[in-house]
Amino acid sequence: MKPHALLLKYPGTNCDAETELALANAGFSTRIQPIATATQSHVDKAQLIVLSGGFSYGDYVMSGRLAQLETERFLGDALHKRHANGGFILGICNGFQILTKLGILPAASLINNKSERFECMWDRLIKVSDKSPFLQLLPAEFELPSAHAEGRLVTEPGQAEKYLSNGLVALQYADNHNGSSCRIAGLQDATGRAMGLMPHPERFLRPNRHYDPDWAGDPNWGWGYYLFKSAFDALN
Repeated sequence: MKPHALLLKYPGTNCDAETELALANAGFSTRIQPIATATQSHVDKAQLIVLSGGFSYGDYVMSGRLAQLETERFLGDALHKRHANGGFILGICNGFQILTKLGILPAASLINNKSERFECMWDRLIKVSDKSPFLQLLPAEFELPSAHAEGRLVTEPGQAEKYLSNGLVALQYADNHNGSSCRIAGLQDATGRAMGLMPHPERFLRPNRHYDPDWAGDPNWGWGYYLFKSAFDALN
């Protein structure tokens, strides 16, 4: 039986269809479920729970805060329980912001980029965690597109450095354009089964999505595919 991925959808989520396509290409069965109709049964049936990118609730108040409250309202601690029982959780961009608010990932905040503007660009990424089940098929350095206004990761003084030394940093930016502490582009929890990242793997599913028509990578798949395929292989 295929591993099943549940995509939680919030008002303002706008990357769920692309993320579902990427998951299906990697081999998952999928379901997009609006948060207002999501139940613990939906969560319990999934081996992977994905919070996709977008602007949940318009990013009013702060990115991810209203989504956190609505997730707790409709699902209680179901995500925490599923994770504790071996489930994988992935948050992409806004989903990363939500996971930090829910306390599933190490304590951090994602605030305005140092430019104080929305930025849309490709990021060179460094794979920090060799043990992450989401990164096994990816090389030491690779590229993914980013698109965010509140992507600068900050922590309490000294915490980011501790995360780096304790294996909680999954990815770093090679060029830290948004000003994140310790160049952090992705965080994971101590198990590695929960990960959040600001760049969008679902936007580089195929080689023709790369900005360079002569990109010399895999002729069939972009780097984003291999993040989802890594999770599939880990669960299969």
